[in-house]
Amino acid sequence: MEIRVAIFEDNKLVRDALQTIINGTAGYCCCGAFPDCNNALLNIRQANPDVVLMDIEMPGLNGIKATAIIKEKFPEIKILIQTVFNDSDKIFQALCAGATGYILKNDSPAKQLEAIQEVYNDGAPMSPSVAKNVLRFFSGKNVLLVAPENNDYNLSAREKQILHLMVEGNNYRSIAEKNFISYETVRTHVRKIYKKLHVASRSEAILKARQQGFA
Repeated sequence: MEIRVAIFEDNKLVRDALQTIINGTAGYCCCGAFPDCNNALLNIRQANPDVVLMDIEMPGLNGIKATAIIKEKFPEIKILIQTVFNDSDKIFQALCAGATGYILKNDSPAKQLEAIQEVYNDGAPMSPSVAKNVLRFFSGKNVLLVAPENNDYNLSAREKQILHLMVEGNNYRSIAEKNFISYETVRTHVRKIYKKLHVASRSEAILKARQQGFA
């Protein structure tokens, strides 16, 4: 089965090159290539991708905000941030918005394809230099989304169970199998968890759960 990849990239040369590389590689298919994110949700519905390659700096809606919007509506889609910026703050913002991986545009085509494959298989690829910056960012700052509270946010027993499995790194299908419930039921629970925790992405939910110590 081919991995369906959608590209959001404002540089036409880069966009066309990525499209050519993806379509020219067995097991991959570019299902859409877009110059901006201003119609991201419509583009996603039409393209129906498994993985999104997302640029950060684009005219109009930037890639970080677009990532949060896409993940809220389509939490099962994997988003791989691709940028020229080796910037710790942008890396953290992208991960908190729901990005699953982060690579640099100067990575080789082989590494980019490997990253798409890895993120499709529920991995979290990062360029070595990016990974170092993330570690430096977290070790150099006391990163908190919110101050610790003695509050379980009125999560039900099932929601706590699902959140705990998310923290352990389980994807939606794995959570569904372990709880003997449907994939769509898991998505419904996750939406309720996001609402109760006042977060917009999986990364934020996991970070908040760890910070608060209730999952």
